[in-house]
Amino acid sequence: MKVLIILFIVFLAVPTTEIYLLIQIGREIGAGWTVIGCVLTALIGAWLVKVQGIFIYQRAVQNINSGETPALELVEGLFLLIAGALLIIPGFVTDAIGFACLVPALRRTLAQILITRFLIEIAERRRKRNSDASEDAIDTTYRDLD
Repeated sequence: MKVLIILFIVFLAVPTTEIYLLIQIGREIGAGWTVIGCVLTALIGAWLVKVQGIFIYQRAVQNINSGETPALELVEGLFLLIAGALLIIPGFVTDAIGFACLVPALRRTLAQILITRFLIEIAERRRKRNSDASEDAIDTTYRDLD
């Protein structure tokens, strides 16, 4: 339920903030320049996503060829996908978040944090499952009648 409330607030707050900023920036620099700015950020962002996506793909292939799991590259690719979506949406807040996802050092750090949390969550679930299974076990002794 908490997640739904948070999503509702985000889906309400982001467009409202974007519209407000577009109006304010349009008043300052003009509507035409505001539209041009939105289109340029989308074009530049799409180009950056493409270029960085190629580099991440190449690193993933190198990891696979060397027998390693490309977990970091997959999560970074997810961040690039999110960045691309945010940069296509007209607005300056989503563009700022999208461009932040394009900063390699920030993206890699966030990806490592997500991977670490995911691995910790898996370990905790396994530990809980094993402890639950041991609680269901009954210790007994037996004797063979043959």
